[in-house]
Amino acid sequence: MTNTQNSVGDLIREWRTRRRMSQLDLAMEAEISQRHLSFMESGRSAPSREMVLHLAEQLEIPLRQRNQLLLAAGYAPSFSEKPLDHPSLAPAMEAVRMVLKGHEPYPAIAVDRHWNLIEGNAALGPMLAGVDAALLEPPVNVLRLSLHPKGVAPRIVNLHEWRSHLLERLKHQNDTAGDPVLKALEQELLTYPDGPRQGRPLQADPLAIAHPLRLRVGDDVLSFISTITVFGTPLDVTLSEIAIESFFPADEETAARLRCLAVQ
Repeated sequence: MTNTQNSVGDLIREWRTRRRMSQLDLAMEAEISQRHLSFMESGRSAPSREMVLHLAEQLEIPLRQRNQLLLAAGYAPSFSEKPLDHPSLAPAMEAVRMVLKGHEPYPAIAVDRHWNLIEGNAALGPMLAGVDAALLEPPVNVLRLSLHPKGVAPRIVNLHEWRSHLLERLKHQNDTAGDPVLKALEQELLTYPDGPRQGRPLQADPLAIAHPLRLRVGDDVLSFISTITVFGTPLDVTLSEIAIESFFPADEETAARLRCLAVQ
């Protein structure tokens, strides 16, 4: 068996393990025999291009890693990877700007797969008051900016809870994507100071719909909930990795304050 065949089998097994699926689980999802899957993982059988893509779909492997899987199997990549300023991505980038602008006076950001800022709307400005200028030098990593002691962290009222939320989200993303850059970012963020603990964990408010970000802006404490939006059915790697995080006021006081900030 060739190294290429062995390497693609290793990658399939690695992704299957990451997804916590047995060989039987994946074989049933892919509608193939467990024996066939076992042969592909061990390198005794070489998967076709169609089979590689079929297994990648069942395993929900990101497009970037699907290309790597194809290369390991000896096939050309299926998914393009264009820079953000490529003409073919212009309609998508215009859509991103429309979403960001349309969300004002509430803050919203667009980020890449490593949480580096692509664009932000005008409402983001007041949220960044007092941030060390070095953290705003491109590329701006929004997770680093949020949790760094010279970033937004000193003004996050519920830093312990929000930090835990961001780290858990990053860990889940890293488990999903298997990206060493995300793993290094996770390790870096773990070294930043935590917020004060409130003794024993408090019971969640039964009336709450989401865990908020509570941020001090001037003399006010603003409360936000957020959503993340991605492009549906992308076929380009770069486009598949763009995410828009939109922050909504969690109460009327926050909404009113943001409207006031927008006209100042």
